[in-house]
Amino acid sequence: MENKDIKLINSPIENMSIQMENASKKVSWSFIKLVLLGILAGAFIGLGAATSTTATFGIENPGLAKLVGGCIFPVGLMMIVICGGELFTGNCLMGIAALNKKITWGQLAKNLIIVWFSNFIGASAVALMVNLSGNPDMGGGAVAAYAIKIAVGKVSMDFVPALFSGILCNMLVCLAVLMFSAAKDAAGKILGVFFPICTFVTAGYEHCVANMYYIPAALMALTNPEYVEKAEEIYGYTADDLSVLNFGSMFSNIIPVTIGNVIGGGIFIGAAYYFLYVRNKKK
Repeated sequence: MENKDIKLINSPIENMSIQMENASKKVSWSFIKLVLLGILAGAFIGLGAATSTTATFGIENPGLAKLVGGCIFPVGLMMIVICGGELFTGNCLMGIAALNKKITWGQLAKNLIIVWFSNFIGASAVALMVNLSGNPDMGGGAVAAYAIKIAVGKVSMDFVPALFSGILCNMLVCLAVLMFSAAKDAAGKILGVFFPICTFVTAGYEHCVANMYYIPAALMALTNPEYVEKAEEIYGYTADDLSVLNFGSMFSNIIPVTIGNVIGGGIFIGAAYYFLYVRNKKK
């Protein structure tokens, strides 16, 4: 019997073709389908973020806490790419198809805008459901206090650090998407997602859709005086410290992070691979 080489992954050139074909399909979907898939993706990221918060609230070593969170958070993207969902950060790779004129820039912008708002709805809805579930009561309200701490740290970031943290984050997220589509078996796809996402979470980089869960979850926790008291008790916050966390400051974080995510995924990864494997191939 003749032995045949089994190809376990798609080559980079084949992977670019997959990305462009996927982008062409996405721009043909109805508005309702895109919105529902966007809501689901936001919800899946929110579930990963909520579980990560619950698992790490009692870990004092910050590096270890981030590592544990990094081992849990990837489940969100796994559910999206395996079960179906439209994630803003991953869709930044659609720029490859726009550069190759398989879709228009207008179609790309429309997709990203719809998916961004849909992700916000899904992630915020999960934040509300987690708050109503009683999960923040764990540890006598320590989970809620930790959620507040996470969000205070995020909204306290200046524009430039938030921007570059967003760039680094989505370089890794888009690499996870590319590794998923490169692999041909389920185990390879799962591992392809796990390691880049674990890396960005452990490093503490900023993901706009994750922050669409973290910050609303903390804003909801602030409406409960017991959670506020617990945050003040554990982390030494004052009323002035917590006043930085509000609806306006949420967008002072999410906007620069979103811009950074677009640059990281769309330019540093998407455009780079277009010029390496698509444009040169055409020539």
